Amino acid sequence: MTDPTNPRHALTGKQIDLGKLDQVVATARQARDERALGYRDQALKLYPWVCGRCGRHFGNENLRELTVHHKDMNHDNNPADGSNWELLCLYCHDNEHQRYEEHLAAMAAGRTGGGPAAATTKTATHKPFGDLASLLKRSD
Repeated sequence: MTDPTNPRHALTGKQIDLGKLDQVVATARQARDERALGYRDQALKLYPWVCGRCGRHFGNENLRELTVHHKDMNHDNNPADGSNWELLCLYCHDNEHQRYEEHLAAMAAGRTGGGPAAATTKTATHKPFGDLASLLKRSD
């Protein structure tokens, strides 16, 4: 009899060992946190504690709100000179990743250049001042 609390793998149909899965996830999170501490500490030593987008200044009391953004979106690309990093506040960092997700969605939809509106934008044909000269001549 199968245990209803343990889900089955979608492809193999075998039961998933949740204890093993929890351990793998915990190990991955710990490794991520250790890696982040390393490059975060380096970035905080290299750069002034100011958000690179909005210019908000940070001190010891709110430094936890200042994050390290990877310019190329690759969290494993951590050159010692910090050339792939910029410090962003939580809000600007979230906005930067949202913009990137929207860019990817637009690329997947086949829209390139000019953003999401570019696919539906038409060139204006109306010329509101096209006949202005003749109107001014009539008023003379």
